[in-house]
Amino acid sequence: MSTLRVILLYLGWAALWAAVQGCVVSQAGFSLEPIITDAVLTNAVVVGGGYLMSVALRFYRPGVRQVVYLLGSSMAVAGICLLISDLVLEYLLPQQGEYLAFVEKTFSVRFAFAWLMLLFIVLQNWLWFYARDKQEAEDRKAATEKLAREAELFNLRQQLQPHFLFNSLNSISALVKTQPDQAKKMVQQLSDFLRGTLRKDDQTMVPLADELQHLQIYLDIEKVRFGHRLQTAVEYQEESLKLSLPYLLLQPIVENAIKFGLYDTIDDILIQITAQVQDSMLVISTHNPYDSALLQHKQGTGFGLDSVRRRLYLLYARHDLLTTSQQDNLFITTVKIPQKS
Repeated sequence: MSTLRVILLYLGWAALWAAVQGCVVSQAGFSLEPIITDAVLTNAVVVGGGYLMSVALRFYRPGVRQVVYLLGSSMAVAGICLLISDLVLEYLLPQQGEYLAFVEKTFSVRFAFAWLMLLFIVLQNWLWFYARDKQEAEDRKAATEKLAREAELFNLRQQLQPHFLFNSLNSISALVKTQPDQAKKMVQQLSDFLRGTLRKDDQTMVPLADELQHLQIYLDIEKVRFGHRLQTAVEYQEESLKLSLPYLLLQPIVENAIKFGLYDTIDDILIQITAQVQDSMLVISTHNPYDSALLQHKQGTGFGLDSVRRRLYLLYARHDLLTTSQQDNLFITTVKIPQKS
């Protein structure tokens, strides 16, 4: 609120109370001159004191447990304001002895009303400043938490990329002498993949169609590494392609499926990825074969899934969006993405 608007508000408040005081005192039968002079002067001084106290509150605001400070200070200011107004009245109305005597007799009543008016002004300002400070503190806290969340999301993805990059570079190194054409192809695919990871941040939402397109580049790289041993099948409902999910969410899930399904076997494997719409949510499942003994041996190494689970929690504040299950020698990872209405 601008300073001019605050001043106008206080002037309006003073005019209102001056009118009320004038109407009340006029019942005592005095002439209008001393009544109007007293009402305008007294309320102007009191409201002026309230304004000065509100200005002071901008620089020092007592806490909730120090409200007694406001009570005492407003009482002191009310007394000072009445003394000032009485002295000025004696100077302005030297011929109105009867009215000045009336003012002196009603000092306690006038003091009570002046104090209540000041207390109302001060408490109103204190509550406004208190609410504003609390809101600013909450905004700062939210901004800090957002920055921390974004930093953690970025850190999670940066931990995934070097792992994939090192594996790919090792494969390229092995192919340079034996299959230079394949090595060249893999370098181009890796370049396309990494370029895509730099285009969007961790909170960017993309259509499933775009995510699957980028995932296919990753799968093509892995197929160069593993050859015919790695087979993939991607199935989806047409309506699911338009639904959104966090960018690069599927790659660590599929990487986890390849690691547990392919690394400890010489057989061909099939990684199945299905996407469908269920209850206004995008549901994506990844199936990979597994050896229960090997899976038991590898417990605690699933950083990829842990990072996805953590990322989903940071974005949606839910722990139930990623689940895993085993069925007929298949390891199934299911992720659910809530959609904005």
